Amino acid sequence: MVNKVLIAGLAALCISASLSAGTLGSSKASASPTPFIVVDQFGYLPDAKKVAVIRDPAVGFDSRWHFAPGTVYQVVNVETKAVVFEGTPIAWNDGAVDPSSGDRCWQFDFSSVAAPGRYLIRDKRAGYDSAIFRVADNLYKPVLVQAVRMLYYQRAGFPKEARYAGAGWADKASHMGPGQDSEARFYSAKDDKTTSRDLHGGWFDAGDYNRYTRWSGDYVVGLLHAYHESPTAFTDDFNIPESGNGIPDLLDEVQWEIEWLKRMQNEDGSLLSVIGSASGSPPSAATGPSFYGPATTSATYGGAAAFAYAARTYAVFPARKAFAGDLRKRAVMAWGWAQAHPDVIFHNNDNQSKGLAAGDQEVDGYGREMVSIAAAVYLFDLTGEPVYRGYIDTHFRDNRIFTQKITLDFDYSQTAPLVYYATLPSATPSVSSAIKTAFANGFEDIGWRAAGSDPYRAHISAYVWGSNATNASHGDIFGDEALYGLGTHTPAEAMSAAAGYLHYIDGVNPLGKVYLSNMKAFGASDSVDRFYHTWFAHGSPLWGSVSDSKFGPPPGYLVGGANPRYNWFKGCPEINPGCGKAPPSPPVGQPPQKAYADFNESWPIDSWEVTEPSVGYQTAYIRLLARFVH
Repeated sequence: MVNKVLIAGLAALCISASLSAGTLGSSKASASPTPFIVVDQFGYLPDAKKVAVIRDPAVGFDSRWHFAPGTVYQVVNVETKAVVFEGTPIAWNDGAVDPSSGDRCWQFDFSSVAAPGRYLIRDKRAGYDSAIFRVADNLYKPVLVQAVRMLYYQRAGFPKEARYAGAGWADKASHMGPGQDSEARFYSAKDDKTTSRDLHGGWFDAGDYNRYTRWSGDYVVGLLHAYHESPTAFTDDFNIPESGNGIPDLLDEVQWEIEWLKRMQNEDGSLLSVIGSASGSPPSAATGPSFYGPATTSATYGGAAAFAYAARTYAVFPARKAFAGDLRKRAVMAWGWAQAHPDVIFHNNDNQSKGLAAGDQEVDGYGREMVSIAAAVYLFDLTGEPVYRGYIDTHFRDNRIFTQKITLDFDYSQTAPLVYYATLPSATPSVSSAIKTAFANGFEDIGWRAAGSDPYRAHISAYVWGSNATNASHGDIFGDEALYGLGTHTPAEAMSAAAGYLHYIDGVNPLGKVYLSNMKAFGASDSVDRFYHTWFAHGSPLWGSVSDSKFGPPPGYLVGGANPRYNWFKGCPEINPGCGKAPPSPPVGQPPQKAYADFNESWPIDSWEVTEPSVGYQTAYIRLLARFVH
């Protein structure tokens, strides 16, 4: 079971069973299962604020190890062995224990170190070193490449040749057999051949092989924003099959998803809601049939938004003008159907649908209104037609930034389209001003004023399922404030705050873990070893684990992250021997930021609540990371 594996792993890391400040050793391996000095393991841009966090675990699974930092900290050039900077760490909150991490922390600012090179942070008294990191221009580009390539690995119905995927992850096209995605049937008429539809393609949504139209619309919009915000970050050389075709590879990946959305659109403009596909490892081993759900209002608005923003984006490429023109027509058709059918819903895993796919993609009335506003925003941006501006101007105040005090980091995907509208030259001036003011004011408390409440410099409103996406979205809000000149802070201040969230995901957290998979070759000393995914399933001798399997999962997958609400399946331990005697700890019984472990057990352990990746999580991270790729 997970807890036994974890305990064994910790034992291997620790020579000493207990380590106090008075018995510190010089070896990191002998000190703690989690490091005492945490840094961004990829590194820092030369002109960036650079803060290492020193931690003394007080609460949680690593609280038996303690660390009292010395008064002199050094930045050491790994190549020359020269000490290039010395300073004193500053106690966070006068030495109080942070309840979110369970740690007592100090911060060591070494921002003045700007010369390119490979460095580490050293506690001079203890002789204790951090992980090695780089200072360099554009050092995040290789990380961005791997993060985008995750989308390629998630392609359904597409052969993954070794020259692109790597020999370890080559696979035939999945879900293309009889009765599968190219012959999918309606979920309530599984024996009726006349309902067969070719719905192949798209990206696996997460750790299973299902695809959800409304969520996919959000992914397309988010990734297109990433491209427009940071166009030079996305080049044509990410080693996917379309590389070298003159189109940035991110846009090639997004087009793959859009082609699937086109197949999900009916002749009347509506879009089908979901397709559920069988499991298998590797994906091509899946042989079960595929089934789809009906058209819904939210799915259709989601498709309208994606088609419209994509039509605007691809129209500037001569080779994609026809593609863009087709998307424009599809966006308008989708809008028309959704406006005429405002309340068509479908809960895809209730008793009636009997578990079609996994996550419930349906939304409530508020969610439908927000996705309708998003569709209107991108259609107005595309066409300039007053009908869409009028719709936005009529409904924008229904967004929760106007109706109640909210946690913007959870509602970012619903609010970001409004902020984008507010920046358009032809937006209604009074509406634009109201949106900008509400967005900036709403983030003042939960963003700027709360920033100092987390010693790891990455405060979020709460740690829940998908907390890494919440972190990335919070960073993106700071990024938007910088991009659009919102609020009272300078763009440089906002980008520095945004960088804190990138650094958190890249290692400045209580576990000292890079929350991307298999990134050792790209500079990470401790990245995700295993995570919940049907392809990279627990126990797989080929893909289950980076350390224990032949290949492990490929690089670049962002996992969900710390989730203190995780628990094993209700009814454990009695319902199944696989439960074990107690739920795995961690994640259970830990401070919020320590409620994480690398594990990939399925039911009844349900590790997907902690380690499952998602294209949604990936989108938020790509968007944040790209802001720092120059």
